Amino acid sequence: MQQNYIGGKWVDGATASRNVNPSDLSDVIGEYAQADAAQATAAIEAARAAAPAWAHATGQARSDALDKIGTEILARSRELGELLAREEGKTLPEAQGEVNRAGQIFKFFAGEALRVAGEKLPMVRPGIEPEVTREPVGVVGIITPWNFPIAIPAWKAAPALAYGNTVVLKPADLVPASAWALTEIISRAGLPAGAFNLVMGRGSTVGQAMVNDKRVDAITFTGSVGTGSAIAQSAIARMAKIQMEMGGKNPLVVMDDADLAVAVDCAIQGAFYSTGQRCTASSRLLVHKNIHADFVAAMAERMRTLRIGHALRPETQIGPVVDQSQMDQNLRYLDIGKSEGARLVAGGERVQCDTDGYYFSPALFADCDNGMRISREEIFGPVAAVIPFGSYEEGLALANDTDFGLSAGICTTSLKHATHFKRHVQAGMVMVNCPTAGVDYHVPFGGRKGSSYGPREQGRYAAEFYTTVKTAYVNA
Repeated sequence: MQQNYIGGKWVDGATASRNVNPSDLSDVIGEYAQADAAQATAAIEAARAAAPAWAHATGQARSDALDKIGTEILARSRELGELLAREEGKTLPEAQGEVNRAGQIFKFFAGEALRVAGEKLPMVRPGIEPEVTREPVGVVGIITPWNFPIAIPAWKAAPALAYGNTVVLKPADLVPASAWALTEIISRAGLPAGAFNLVMGRGSTVGQAMVNDKRVDAITFTGSVGTGSAIAQSAIARMAKIQMEMGGKNPLVVMDDADLAVAVDCAIQGAFYSTGQRCTASSRLLVHKNIHADFVAAMAERMRTLRIGHALRPETQIGPVVDQSQMDQNLRYLDIGKSEGARLVAGGERVQCDTDGYYFSPALFADCDNGMRISREEIFGPVAAVIPFGSYEEGLALANDTDFGLSAGICTTSLKHATHFKRHVQAGMVMVNCPTAGVDYHVPFGGRKGSSYGPREQGRYAAEFYTTVKTAYVNA
């Protein structure tokens, strides 16, 4: 059994859970410890005890530790990619890409640990010199989702450690293996005991203990809107700092001047790759009525060629959905779409492969409008709705007519429309002739409205959440 990591030691959990491969339900990856509230509390105590030493470590010490972590992740990308593909269902190339990103994130923040900037400002009072510095927030509680089981723990833990915070990580209960492997690497990087802690277990037990404990100074969460809202309310009630990354219902606007092949490629990748299990997926395809029929036909033709299968097979383009619950949700939304009058053009079937897994063919609905539930609610699966529009202004209005605002894209050859869209679409990230899913590690990640709350993640903007600003005056 793979153990929790608390105060620099590996410890058994109160119980254990099996980690099963969604590509092959007979493949048990391993048994992983499940912490109870007492172990969560012990991890918080360890993080609090380690906080002063890590906060006052030199930038070089932090940089060296993070660089060592990143180097090992990159060196083991094939092995860790296979592990990730087995437990989450991403295809092997996608899984290895995610592992590489995790390594690059640690490398990036190894550099940022040496670039924590302050300001020395001019005097406005004679002899009184002001300066502004950034300091660690303290203990950071990290709660991560199942769809990016190593990249999201990395993009939260790396900046937390780089800026001198200590960490308690609770990964998604469904995919503990990648987070455990990351923790095992971190455990050998030279951090003080307690600076990084792993407590695997249920959110209602471990996560709630972290959210409620006043010794946890900040909570960063990625997951569903409902859970994020509940965490935010509890954390704000005790004045903890929060960073919430939640859902998306992302639009891809396809203008009638778009290159059709480019638009179809953007839609296929954005809506269906990673089995649609991304908060940045393009689940609303807003298509100009002049090319609507051609676009739908081209999408259906391309979808027939998609190869669905075991995540580790080299020919596979679409792996399984993550578990039975997600399969049931996908099928339920297919029924909802049909009942609303949408036309199922392609896919939407449970697929039989040579291994018993959660295989599902990506689904495309046409004859949709933006008021349908399949156009408004996050499905978190490979299900996309095509919505026609008649003018650029109408397409932009439809793109913005959502409770979410994470990512948005436009396919067009018009510089005028591309420029206007970048400025006026209500989203935190905008793509022009690119899939809505797929962002880099050195730029800010986050959205607006119901998608995000609090400072941005990743890149140099991560400092806004993981540090606090101090102003000092010196009487010269």
